Amino acid sequence: MAIVVELDVQLARHNLSVGEFADAVGITPANIAVLKNGRAKAVRFTTLDAICRTLGCQPGDVLRWVPDEDTDDG
Repeated sequence: MAIVVELDVQLARHNLSVGEFADAVGITPANIAVLKNGRAKAVRFTTLDAICRTLGCQPGDVLRWVPDEDTDDG
């Protein structure tokens, strides 16, 4: 299972820099980078709420689930 974070798409759509977005959400640009690069192990609901509130979007616009590829040869 993989969760893909699509913040880049939303930031581009809203013409926001990482710095502007981080200030609006209330977290550091470094933590935004961790989210954008898929290195985050968890996201607080309060952070997700702030992200969605800032971008005017739903959680599914930012997070997408992608199933693991089946590597079993049979």
